[in-house]
Amino acid sequence: MKKILLSSMLCSALVYGLDVLPAEKRTFDQSKFIPDISLIMDASYVDRNVKDADVKHLAVPGVVHGLLGSHSHGDDNHATYNVDNGFNLNYAELVLSSSVDPFFTMDGVFHFSENGVEIEELFFTSNALGYGTKVKGGKFNSNFGYLNEQHHHTWDFADMPLVYEAFLGMHGINETGAQIQWTAPTPFYLMAGFEILQGENEQMFGNQSVDLTVINAAAIPQTAEASDGAGLYVGYIKASHDIGDTTILGGISYAQGDSMIDHSVDEEPTVFSGDAKLYGADLVILHALDSYSSIKWQSEFLARELDGIQYADNAGTFVSPTMLKKQSGLYTQLIYTHDKNWKMGLRYDTILQNDVIENGVTIEQPDGLDKYTAMVEYHTSEFARFRLQYSRNNAMFDEDGERKKIDTIILQANISIGAHAAHSF
Repeated sequence: MKKILLSSMLCSALVYGLDVLPAEKRTFDQSKFIPDISLIMDASYVDRNVKDADVKHLAVPGVVHGLLGSHSHGDDNHATYNVDNGFNLNYAELVLSSSVDPFFTMDGVFHFSENGVEIEELFFTSNALGYGTKVKGGKFNSNFGYLNEQHHHTWDFADMPLVYEAFLGMHGINETGAQIQWTAPTPFYLMAGFEILQGENEQMFGNQSVDLTVINAAAIPQTAEASDGAGLYVGYIKASHDIGDTTILGGISYAQGDSMIDHSVDEEPTVFSGDAKLYGADLVILHALDSYSSIKWQSEFLARELDGIQYADNAGTFVSPTMLKKQSGLYTQLIYTHDKNWKMGLRYDTILQNDVIENGVTIEQPDGLDKYTAMVEYHTSEFARFRLQYSRNNAMFDEDGERKKIDTIILQANISIGAHAAHSF
């Protein structure tokens, strides 16, 4: 009933918005609005001190496995960016954006890779309700936190921060659903938003039932049943204020949903079924030194709680202990933009809390799960940039429980053509 009520409210808001715009302002010739079209290529050369065959078996203990390299979940094969030693064609991103009529705009982002084609985003947006309200529907990146909404080609580093990737995967919260936002009529920027999403994120949420007999033929129950319909809810408040040449942007976010994490085809198969909660806080401070140079400090803190049952096989016996995970982490980065061409930056990532409690018993986890990254990049223009990045990752462990210190050098090229909308701050 709650899901039906929330969906009905969003639909009613859209219908109401059609009456807000006066009739005399509804004249519109759609043929005059040819979509903006752009194509973005991202490629890289990777030199990692771990072989490709070994990297996919590494894990952040108690948090996630297969973080680096391609890995499978059920029938799907997922390739992360910069996956192989040597050359990588990470993706070609096709972006289309246009006004539809006086009430709506539509945007589409399509990813082409050697693994196939994916609709990364496809959504409509409407400001027709007025009163600072905006409605969005379709598939889109959630506004949870700061980084989640941004596309890969806008990141300041070639890879996602450790805590984001460990909790949410390389693509973050990218879901089908509906969003409503309200910007307050205040002298500073103040926005509140709410989203109801399908909840398909397989690293923390997930809404697909799983056959437990894949783990053990004698499994009871035989299936871990997932909930039908939308199962993920996201809310956030963001505020920004300018002080001279300095802009401060901060926000708090919360997400809650059903969780079905399927690792039934792994070397040590498990399936987690339960509830998931995710908390976030972000702070960005940008100080402009002149028209082209600036210093930007960006930080985010994430904390999650997974509470449910973990199905597994223990020496041929099917087991289903209760599982409670309380985990948190952060990243903080400093970016110096020297001029129109040169930019450089440092980032620190860490997992702060990693409490794993099985059947009421705490399972000891290693500490020192951190990562250090440095980068320098050169822009030939606003359409092309080349980045050299080095990272030391101390958070990965092999199947024998031994820490693997991973040194990675990435040379990245990101080149675009066509008209592309400006990116948000």
